[in-house]
Amino acid sequence: MKLMTVKMKAALVILGGILLASALAPLIAPWDPLASDLARALEGPSGEHLLGTDNIGRDLLSRVLYGGRQSILLALAATALSMALGFVLGLFAGYFQGGADMVITTASNIFQGLPGMTLMIAVAGIMGQGVKSMLLAIVLNSWAGFSRIVRGEVMRLKRESFVDGLKTVGAGNFRILFLHIAPNLFGTLCVMFATRVAGNVIAVASMSFLGLGLQPPAPDWGVMINDARQYFRQRPLLVLAPGLCVVLLSLSVNLAADGLRDWMDTRGENADSM
Repeated sequence: MKLMTVKMKAALVILGGILLASALAPLIAPWDPLASDLARALEGPSGEHLLGTDNIGRDLLSRVLYGGRQSILLALAATALSMALGFVLGLFAGYFQGGADMVITTASNIFQGLPGMTLMIAVAGIMGQGVKSMLLAIVLNSWAGFSRIVRGEVMRLKRESFVDGLKTVGAGNFRILFLHIAPNLFGTLCVMFATRVAGNVIAVASMSFLGLGLQPPAPDWGVMINDARQYFRQRPLLVLAPGLCVVLLSLSVNLAADGLRDWMDTRGENADSM
């Protein structure tokens, strides 16, 4: 447990550093991330440009700092939307069951059976390039996982004695569902949200890398990696800097989610033993 605590602290330090640097990008970025200087293209690290410049002379450090803002906000938005959709559908499927459960479960099985990246590329290809189509693609790829877990938890809680007691005193289905069952899912949803954010950070970067999300000259990590592919041998840092940020952000969120899950499991065990 001590090792997990240390791991979680390390993850939170890395995550906090990335979030803070991204939030303060307008204050700490040394250059305008969109300002180009062709005379200084593909320069190596120097005192003036700490990480060097890209193929059209833009400061790499500034673009990396600003790129985190785009990726993090889009990953959070996509996760929140997919969780909201999956949460509502999972609640109704698990509590009312019957025809609603069959339709929702069938739909979630279909979406979960499709290859994730293929589905996202297909949706974005049909809807066109841009942030809205990227968000829709990620939501359609993510909602089913939330729905299935919420459905299972609701079915378990529905069998608890407190639900029978509430029905006995005349509580309606919607009151029971939203005021008594839904709050009991808060811990599970927190862990699910954190875990899904990590995956969606990579999804946002992947979609932008493929040209289906954010478009150049936006300072986005995926866009930066795509722009730097042909210069990788000449200036590896152009790919490594944004790529490392994507990996560190995703890894730190995953480790923090694992630590949160362990902490909640331990708290639950302690409560049961009291």
